[in-house]
Formats: sequence, structure tokens, C-alpha cells
Amino acid sequence: MRARLPEEHPTEPPTGWKVARPALSHDGARAGFVGVSLGAALPYGVLDAAHCAYGRRHRSPSRWCDCGFHCLHERAEAAGLLCATEYRGSVLLEVSVLGSFIRFERGFRYARQRVRAATVGPCRCRRRATALADAGRGRPGWAALEPVCPLCLGGRVPVGLAEFARLAGQGLRVAAEPVAEGDWAEPGGVPELVAEAALLQARLDWFQSRLGRLRGGHGQGA
Repeated sequence: MRARLPEEHPTEPPTGWKVARPALSHDGARAGFVGVSLGAALPYGVLDAAHCAYGRRHRSPSRWCDCGFHCLHERAEAAGLLCATEYRGSVLLEVSVLGSFIRFERGFRYARQRVRAATVGPCRCRRRATALADAGRGRPGWAALEPVCPLCLGGRVPVGLAEFARLAGQGLRVAAEPVAEGDWAEPGGVPELVAEAALLQARLDWFQSRLGRLRGGHGQGA
């Protein structure tokens, strides 16, 4: 007879680390995350429960299935995943492991989680990201976002890091990963304040274009 593994009853929720893609609901009212592997079909919020990705009616995590939330024990190991091509544009999450869990050598598979903090990496150009913007992919009802700097924003509508945290709720903390000044500053040493001003200008341009369309629509209806 195979011996059962000892049960754990921690006094505090274990901490884990994972990567995920930030996402915004189609109406712009909610923010959340999309997994990068098995759970990519099921966007989740800051405080959420796992469901079987195969549609089976059992609780997650089941010993007879690989469903449930997944995370790693070590921050450095999770951060290393961001180097992989398929995970570029994802963010690093610090999570609390809640409910029942199964411990493995490298991490947990578990029933519920609270995302405590999200660290946003640099823009694709390697400058420090000041916002999130449409990454050109997503799931039904959810658009995936990616870190972006003002110079690479283009015509996309930015979602500021503080705004993303507000939309996600539950006390989520969102911060940009610090990078060396030479990696993100404008030529000539223009400070980060100029990048913030460019971000505000991009939002203003978007609002003005929306206002122009609305005014045009009212004129046609009259």
C-alpha cells in the first residue's frame, strides 16, 4: 500500500511566483490576467478560484488532472521565464496560495489565489514601460495588454499602471521594473517626466478623436 504524503496546514498562505499576460475586458471596466499555458482559455481576477480547463466537474486541484493554478517557489525562476519568446510581454506576479494545494519540487498547484503584486517589465525597445497597451491578441471578451513606453505607443490607447491596478481591485500593487537609465531614457538624457508627458498627450489625443466622432454623430442625427 502506497503511503500518503503528509498534509500541510500552514499558518500563513504560502507565497508563489508566476508569469501571466495582463488583460482588459472588452468594455474597459475590468482588468485581470490570462495564463500562459494550460489556463490561457480562462482569464482570472486578482482574487479568484481555479476551474478545470478541460471542463470536468471536479474540484481543482485534482490528483487525477493537471488543472488548477500553478506557480513557482522562487521569484528568480519565474522571472527567468520572461526571457522565453512565447512569454515576452507577460508580467511577473507575486501570489498568495489559498485553499488546498499540492506541493511539488519547483512550485504549487492549487485551488485559489490572490495576486498581491505585478511587476511590469520593459517595453519591447527595452525602455522602461510607463503603461500597458493592446498587444494585438486576446480571448473572447478580453484583450491582452503588453508593457509599452511612450515612444512605442503609436495610436494605441494606454492604460496607466495605476489605472490597471484600480480596475483590477483587491489592493493589487503594480509597478514598473527598474531599468538602467541608459536603457530607456531619450537621447540627450531627457528625464522620465517627459515620457509621462508623452503618455498624457497620447491619452488626450485619443479623447479628442472620440469627442470629434461623437460630435459628428450628433450632427448627422439632427
